[in-house]
Amino acid sequence: MAGQSISEVYSDVCAQHQIKINPHVSEVLQKTKITENVTLNLCGSDRLRHIQRLNDDDVLALTKCLRDNTSVTGLDLRYNNITDEGAKHLADLLQEENSALNSLDLTFNDILTDGAEVLAKSLQGNSSLLSLRLSGNKIGNNGAMHLASMLQVNNTLQELQLADCDLATQSVIALIIVMKSNESLRSVDISRPLLFSHQEEWAVHLSETLVMNSSLVELHLGKMGLTDTGMERLTEGLQVNHSLRYLDLRCNRVTRDGARHLAEVLKKNPTLEVINLSANRIEDEGAAYLSEAVMSSGCVLRELSVCSNNIRTEGLLCLAQALKANNTPLTHIYIWGNHLEEPVCQAFKQLISSGRLLPEQTDVSAYEVDGHVFLAEVFNSLRRNFYGSEKRGDSLNAVMIHAVRHDAASLPPPPLPPPPPHIQQPLAPLQAC
Repeated sequence: MAGQSISEVYSDVCAQHQIKINPHVSEVLQKTKITENVTLNLCGSDRLRHIQRLNDDDVLALTKCLRDNTSVTGLDLRYNNITDEGAKHLADLLQEENSALNSLDLTFNDILTDGAEVLAKSLQGNSSLLSLRLSGNKIGNNGAMHLASMLQVNNTLQELQLADCDLATQSVIALIIVMKSNESLRSVDISRPLLFSHQEEWAVHLSETLVMNSSLVELHLGKMGLTDTGMERLTEGLQVNHSLRYLDLRCNRVTRDGARHLAEVLKKNPTLEVINLSANRIEDEGAAYLSEAVMSSGCVLRELSVCSNNIRTEGLLCLAQALKANNTPLTHIYIWGNHLEEPVCQAFKQLISSGRLLPEQTDVSAYEVDGHVFLAEVFNSLRRNFYGSEKRGDSLNAVMIHAVRHDAASLPPPPLPPPPPHIQQPLAPLQAC
């Protein structure tokens, strides 16, 4: 095979193993210039054209091509039809002594428990893979337990994504506990497990882990059913943790009390830079707590998303006032899905026009009709990942497609008020995300 291009090697392997050539794979291999540190983009989803998704036979042929190839260091295999058999072929590749793969993305394939087991066993002796993404594969509780066992001996893996994998309480707690001793993981995503207990035992274990762990930079806890009680336990660990920089708490059951606990952490935590609280219910009081924390001298928060939190004029003006303060490090804020009355529209128009809030660092844009100011939604959002995001460029940009309008005839545009005192009122019933 010496002197052959990788596409020619692929054709020969397909002929040898009587595998039908996948035109998508062949096209990508022909277009890819094989230099050092190449990632093969074989994603099975393309909005602009129909492509043939990879199956297990395609993965077999691909792994045969990469046996002695040290230039290809990443495989993007998202949204294909890869099953446990394909996972076995990838595991064989990872067990090769000269394996150069450092990134493997298998998001939303058809890998189950057995596939997770073979991948976990292959990584027990692998020292090259840095990132493994398995989100959307229904590996279940047992598959996640195999990965937790792997993390006890693997000291090179830095990113592990297991969102939407049907994890259970046992495997969630096992993964959290193993992070106490694992010093290599930088980013972990365990969003949307299947937890049937309301006692939030995992939050207690995670708080203890955060006290001991000094390497974790990014943590995704979306759709965990986190309540204010769980948030209180979680913040006990965050009070002493000085490594975490990105915390994703979207789609939980956090209200104003949980926001108060988080605000107390932000006043003292020297590293927490990005927080996603989208689709909770912190309301005006919670927004006021966060605004107060943002303006404190010890806060280093740079990016905050509070989309869809039932925040009204009072709370949103508090956030605008906090953003207006010269000493705050906050530069990105996302507010769509709340109650955007005209005083709020005027406040954010002023922030954007003055240059304090850049248009690409928020999800709203101001416009004026008949002397009244409104906000439209812009498809900018909080970065999806912190670990490695500078290289990947995960920020989303798009055009304005929605607008919110009000009957503002009786609403004069007041100046930005100072943050009001915290008001204790009965909480409205929670709504499911």
